Amino acid sequence: MGNTRLAIVGLGSITGPQLGRSRRMLTSEAARLAIEDAGLSRQDIDGAVEMRAAPGGGDRSTFVDAFTRMLNLPVNFYFPIGRGGALASLGIAAAYSFLERGMANYVLVAGATDTRSRAEAAKLLGHRGRPHDREKEGYWGSPVGELRAVSHHSWMAARHMATYGTTSRQLGAIAVQIREWACKNPEAQMYGKHITVEDHQASPVIVDPYHLFDVAQVSDGACAFILTTEERARDAKQKPVQVLGQGFGDVTGSLWWEKLNYTHMAVEKARDLAFGQAGISLSDLDAAMLYDCFTAEVLFQLEDYGWCEKGEGGAFAESGAIGPGGSIPVNTGGGLLSAYHFDDCTGFVEAVRQLRGTAGERQLADAATVMFTSHGGELLSPGMCSIHATTVLGTGR
Repeated sequence: MGNTRLAIVGLGSITGPQLGRSRRMLTSEAARLAIEDAGLSRQDIDGAVEMRAAPGGGDRSTFVDAFTRMLNLPVNFYFPIGRGGALASLGIAAAYSFLERGMANYVLVAGATDTRSRAEAAKLLGHRGRPHDREKEGYWGSPVGELRAVSHHSWMAARHMATYGTTSRQLGAIAVQIREWACKNPEAQMYGKHITVEDHQASPVIVDPYHLFDVAQVSDGACAFILTTEERARDAKQKPVQVLGQGFGDVTGSLWWEKLNYTHMAVEKARDLAFGQAGISLSDLDAAMLYDCFTAEVLFQLEDYGWCEKGEGGAFAESGAIGPGGSIPVNTGGGLLSAYHFDDCTGFVEAVRQLRGTAGERQLADAATVMFTSHGGELLSPGMCSIHATTVLGTGR
C-alpha cells in the first residue's frame, strides 16, 4: 500500500436466518447499520463497493438494483467486486485506490448472502443441499460428479494425509477448538453446541475424508463497513481500526504439474507483502482469522504461514494451539465452521470486533494486531483456493 493508510470507522453486521429477505434488502440494512455505527449521515458516503460472492472464478447472476440507490447515497462511484471467498479483502483493496487519490472521503463496502434461505427453499421443492447458479462455460466437474466445493476440496485433504500422515482426528481437533470459540459467541450458529473429537469422528462422512464437522456452515447474513483515511478517522465516533497491510497471491502463477497446489496455498507472496507493509512478523499477531471453509484449509495455513513446518500442522493443531488458551487464537468468533459463512467477511468482522474490544466473552486481552485471510476463486480444475489474500488490521499502538 502507498503512503496513505486506511481505517475502518463503521461496521454493520447481520447474522441468522433471513428467510424472505433478499440480498438487496440485507445489503442495504447492513449498510445503514454501518453508517449509523460510524456516526455519519448518508450524505457523507461518496463511494461504494458491493461484495458479491462468485463460486470459483465464474460469475454469479446479480440483481438489477443497488444498495446505493435503495439508501439514496450520493456516491461518485459504485461497482461490484469479489472472487471466490475474497470479498472484504478485495473491497478494501478497491476502496484504497479512490481514497488514496482523493476521489472519495468515505467508501462504503457492503454485501450479503442468502445461501441458507435458498437452500431451505430448495428443500421445499424436494432438492437437497445448496443450489448453485450455472457454472461457467466449459467447467469440467459436473459430468464426473464434482457438484459442490466439498468434492474438490476433499481431494486436497486426502493428498495431505497421504503425503504427511495427517489424520482425520487431527482435522477433528481443528473443528473442536473453533467450535469452542463459537460457544463464546451468541451470534454463532453453533453457539452452545460443544463437540468432542469423538463427536467429529462419529459424524457422517460427506465426501471422504471430510466428516460433517469438517464442513462450514450454510448461512444468511450481511456485512458492511466504511473506510476512510487514517487522518480523517481521528474524529470518528468509533475506535478506528487501521488497515496496516495487504498482500495477494495466486497458485495459478506456479507449475501445476508438480501438484504443490494440492498441499500448499498461495500464502507466501500474500503474507510477505502484507507483513512487510505492516512492519510485523508472525509473532506480532495477537490472533488470526483464517479462512476455514473446511478444516484442512486451517491446517494448510498454519503450515504455510509458518506457525509450524509443512506436514506438522496436524500435530500443531492437536496440541490445542488454536483454541481458547492456545498460543495463537484462531477464528475467535467461531469462523465459517461454527459461526456463519459469509466468505472472508466472517473473519473480517471478528477481527474488527477484537481490535475494538467489543468481542464479549471471547475478547482477547490487549488485542492490537489481527490478521484475516481470504481465498477461493478457482480458475482451473482440479484446484483449490487459487487466490489468497492476507490483510493485517491493527489499533496503531
